[in-house]
Amino acid sequence: MLSFLTLICLFSAIAFPTLMLCIVYPFSRKAALFWSNYITVHTDRVVFAILRYYRHFNYLPDKKSMRGLPGQFLVISNHQSLLDIVLYLRYFGGLRTRFVAKDSLEMVPMVGKMLKSQQHCMIPRKGAPSVAMRELEKFGNRVVERNQIPVIFPEGTRSRDGNLSAFYAAGFRRLEETIRLPVVVCAIDGGWRLSHIRTIMQNLKRGAYRVKVLKVYPAPRSKEEEKHILEESRTLIQGQLDAWRALPAGSLEI
Repeated sequence: MLSFLTLICLFSAIAFPTLMLCIVYPFSRKAALFWSNYITVHTDRVVFAILRYYRHFNYLPDKKSMRGLPGQFLVISNHQSLLDIVLYLRYFGGLRTRFVAKDSLEMVPMVGKMLKSQQHCMIPRKGAPSVAMRELEKFGNRVVERNQIPVIFPEGTRSRDGNLSAFYAAGFRRLEETIRLPVVVCAIDGGWRLSHIRTIMQNLKRGAYRVKVLKVYPAPRSKEEEKHILEESRTLIQGQLDAWRALPAGSLEI
């Protein structure tokens, strides 16, 4: 019964703004941006509130680790679920946060239109690598000009089992060489349990979605520094995942 109520509440929370975004998207960029921003500002809070109330699924952000962050920075993080987008929108503040994502997300009605209308970076899955690099460069120029916070997932795709995959350097390097911003390393965990439709309600029960800032690096000045940041950040993230997974089931520690 609670699973059914959870689904009904989630659908009610996202149905109307999603419908409005889909209706206005082909006709008005301004209206599409309005509904995209509405979803960004309001829907993430409602979604996590519903999950906590009905399924005791907790959003556990480490706010203390955010102290002293620079005014603008690049986030690199592991990647587990589409809901990682919702997680970071809430953690860093939705109207400033922008993602590097695959253009295949354009097929997801709410997510795709929201990302496009807010001018996130949509990397083409097919085509020459030079096309992706140009998109990253244009994206970098936009976020610097608009004082936004770019987020990139160096794994390049979601981890369906929560295990950390290899980090790819090309996208991170091109973006960082364009923006020249400090690099903030973050770890997240819990999203991979929500990526399987058949077991999502079971995995939600008394689960948790954690996020934490692990380290802040000054803007790298060379390819060697970029390489060091990427390699060390993967080690830091793996260490944090191991620490979280050693906690007792149902723990609310962050």
